Amino acid sequence: MTTAVLTDRERTAVQAYLRLLHTVRAAFDGPPGGTGPAVVPPAVLAEAEQALARAGLTGNEEEFFRLLGDWCPPV
Repeated sequence: MTTAVLTDRERTAVQAYLRLLHTVRAAFDGPPGGTGPAVVPPAVLAEAEQALARAGLTGNEEEFFRLLGDWCPPV
């Protein structure tokens, strides 16, 4: 198994994406019988978008998900 060495900006983008993913999961796994749609705080989404832009990964999802898979392989 190869280990990816990410730049600081790439690592920040991956971490922001993982926070976004966990926030979305928590919103959808909310209390049973929730009254409305899942809500993701705009700040969490904005953080992920800004981190991707700073890492130069905006519009390059294939490269981003390759980095994500290398750094945080599925369990």
